[in-house]
Amino acid sequence: MSQRIHFVASKTEDAQAALATLRTQYGEVPIDEAEVIVALGGDGFMLQTLHRHHARGLPVYGMKLGSVGFLMNQYQPDVLRDRLARAVPTTLHPLCMDVQTESGSAVTATAFNEVSLLRQTKQAAHVRVYLNGAMKLDELVCDGILVSTPAGSTAYNLSAHGPILPLGSNVLAMTPISPFRPRRWRGAILPAATEVKLEVLDPYKRPVSATADSYEVRDIVEVTVRESREQTMNLLFDPEHNLEDRILNEQFEN
Repeated sequence: MSQRIHFVASKTEDAQAALATLRTQYGEVPIDEAEVIVALGGDGFMLQTLHRHHARGLPVYGMKLGSVGFLMNQYQPDVLRDRLARAVPTTLHPLCMDVQTESGSAVTATAFNEVSLLRQTKQAAHVRVYLNGAMKLDELVCDGILVSTPAGSTAYNLSAHGPILPLGSNVLAMTPISPFRPRRWRGAILPAATEVKLEVLDPYKRPVSATADSYEVRDIVEVTVRESREQTMNLLFDPEHNLEDRILNEQFEN
């Protein structure tokens, strides 16, 4: 693994202190000259880093200095060069979200974890579900619905009782949030190449928002979600604590 490092850090006190220490200890090159990004923070900051820098195509090695660190390695500053040399890459394929709003505008965004739809008021959302152009659910009554990548399957998807997906499984999780009708539908596992269209029924009375990771679009009428094969991002992990093992082990946690 290359040693031309650019450091980024969340704004927390611990992350900023670590940033100063690592810059002094290892030096730093500008982002345009870097061959690896080292991100200091939690999972939320890692997602920010992926969104901010995914166009550069640089691998990212995270160290945990936040409350949640599923996408991060442990913080051990004294052996960083050795860890980068041994790091194992995991390739992420993000989701592309295309949204149509009530006002007629079109919005596109990228999600490395999930695309989620949520009701904006106390009224339940009514959503029609299409897969590859074929209608699969005429009317899903729910608080929301999400489509998750394998990397994001242990986040919001798991909280909504969705399945944990192994990396490399080439599938996506579609998970309803507090579904009311149909009563027995609890979601689906889809081939990664599936194009998902979610149509909001009665958007004026029952407004719905769509979120790609943390980017929200309100008052939507239709969302199309598909996996992007063109955009990829490589996360680097210590061999003894890689993301694939973490996702596997998560299925046996109490």
